[in-house]
Amino acid sequence: MALDNKIPQGSISSKWTDYKDHIKLVNPANKRNIDVIIVGTGLAGGSAAATLAELGYSVKAFCYQDSPRRAHSIAAQGGINAAKNYAGDGDSIYRLFYDTVKGGDYRAREANVHRLAEVSVNIIDQCVAQGVPLAREYGGLLDNRSFGGTQVSRTFYAKGQTGQQLLLGAYSAMNRQIGRGKIKMYNRHEMLDLVIVNGKARGIIARNLVTGEIERHSAHAVVIATGGYGNVFFLSTNAMGSNVTAAWKAHKRGAYFANPCYTQIHPTCIPVTGDHQSKLTLMSESLRNDGRIWVPKKLEDAQAIREGKKKPTDLAEEDRDYYLERRYPSFGNLVPRDVASRAAKERCDAGFGVNATGEAVYLDFAAAIERYGKEQARIHHLDENDPKLVYDLGQKVVENKYGNLFQMYYKIVDEDPYKTPMMIYPAVHYTMGGVWVDYNLMTTVEGCYCIGEANFSDHGANRLGASALMQGLADGYFVLPYTIGDYLADDIRTGKISTDLPEFVEAENNVRSMIDHFMNNKGTHSVDYFHKKLGKIMWNKVGMARNEKGLNEAMDEIAALREDFYKNVKVLGTADSFNQELEKALRVADFLELGELFAKDALHREESCGGHFREEHQSAEGEAERDDANFSYVAAWEYKGNPREAVLHKEPLVYENIKMVTRSYK
Repeated sequence: MALDNKIPQGSISSKWTDYKDHIKLVNPANKRNIDVIIVGTGLAGGSAAATLAELGYSVKAFCYQDSPRRAHSIAAQGGINAAKNYAGDGDSIYRLFYDTVKGGDYRAREANVHRLAEVSVNIIDQCVAQGVPLAREYGGLLDNRSFGGTQVSRTFYAKGQTGQQLLLGAYSAMNRQIGRGKIKMYNRHEMLDLVIVNGKARGIIARNLVTGEIERHSAHAVVIATGGYGNVFFLSTNAMGSNVTAAWKAHKRGAYFANPCYTQIHPTCIPVTGDHQSKLTLMSESLRNDGRIWVPKKLEDAQAIREGKKKPTDLAEEDRDYYLERRYPSFGNLVPRDVASRAAKERCDAGFGVNATGEAVYLDFAAAIERYGKEQARIHHLDENDPKLVYDLGQKVVENKYGNLFQMYYKIVDEDPYKTPMMIYPAVHYTMGGVWVDYNLMTTVEGCYCIGEANFSDHGANRLGASALMQGLADGYFVLPYTIGDYLADDIRTGKISTDLPEFVEAENNVRSMIDHFMNNKGTHSVDYFHKKLGKIMWNKVGMARNEKGLNEAMDEIAALREDFYKNVKVLGTADSFNQELEKALRVADFLELGELFAKDALHREESCGGHFREEHQSAEGEAERDDANFSYVAAWEYKGNPREAVLHKEPLVYENIKMVTRSYK
């Protein structure tokens, strides 16, 4: 099957507008006769459900949480990008487009990224109209702050809880349509298979997680909006329930899976403390606006801190290595996430880590507190040479900007980050890879769409901070409602899709067979036993740094672990009731297949780019070395029954508007 990305002709600045001018439309009177299933109700799915229902379609929305308000989008803390240039510092649609392509190390599709930059300006207006309480300056205008990989302030935010506030906006829009009967909401339901009839996605098989009932649901199109697959590493910043199942089931039904090895390691996570942990907690990238990252300059100081003989505040300024400012003077602490993560790993590997495990660096706000304190003292005509006064004034400013984040850190670590630097270390966060989609956001299965983090399309090999919320809302509010209409225009006379078709029966039997296997398996180990083993293989051999030997070993080890899992997993409880162990077993089964494809993808890509760092392909300074001549393409994998046998399809990446150069933040 040839990969047709369906990118329209014309200049980059007019593609999207011209495309919308010429697509087929669905008459408002016909939309009520068309059903759309949306799986996942985070920012992408929630905004899509609300918008499609507002347009008149009959929407069925599914989430495994007890409410769409619990979607993992609420965990996004720092902000949402938009090219509105409110700060007047030179931002533009083109600059957001350029920063995103460069930040993704020239491995994103130009047309999609430019469209994202275009519609970003509408997202903020939409959210303000919904009442989202975005931060404002003294005069009442919306405020902006900077994020990594940019030299402008384009990130709109709501303190340190931007994702939550944006999700409440989308949820309120959904609720209005639920009340009108245009959205039928299926809480506590999980999609376990995709149903294809005559080559088109026509429904799903879902399990009611409360009763265990297996249900058939039909529609004229299916939209996957279930987020990323970072939990293949077991420990990640994702919610424990985050999984790959819906996307993977679509993959096994014919949707190509693109660039699975493109996984983001976020540099500002609270460090791992031991095997007892089930997830990790992220400290927002927004903290890098004011926090300075450092380690001791001397090995003996790092050793003394690890042994508890010294505190970070004991070290004089000249004894601290602000290594990001040293290595990347143009961007300093605001380099992109992949660059900051590798730099932290390099320092810790060299012995300069500062916690008991040796895997932590400092994020220090002392300089910001002093700077803000003196500024406030001048504003209020107070003594800027009074250290206590300056500290108190500065702390209040920092608290107003980041207070809930500081409180969260204090609750978890039991150290006051106002008085002693935070400790941070890289951790798995976002997945740039995902289901392959064309310009319309349709997968290689006709009628099956994929939006938000679940698809691969907008971030290349590395996502810039504050762009996840932007993509989710762009896809849901402003892209999918146009592109899906072009497809559904041919279904106005189709009528309801029967769930009695043999394809629904086959898919339901497939699900029941899998559930029966797990419930009747006489194993001896829990699901978490296998998930943790998978996570350690992934982190140690497919994590921040990868090499040929480790990737080959990982593929063999994951295949063996998968075989052991099916033989020896033990699932307690019953299938006809609320059973979280069964839920986890079904999800981990998919992770065990994804993990092997992930390693295969990383092995085939003989280059370093963005979050994919092959140790064999780095410069003398330890920077990533791309191979544009051989790997400037999207790697889209076709399922063939076993991850190792997946077939590679290539979508060439053509850059007509941006010159491909070696990425530099120095």
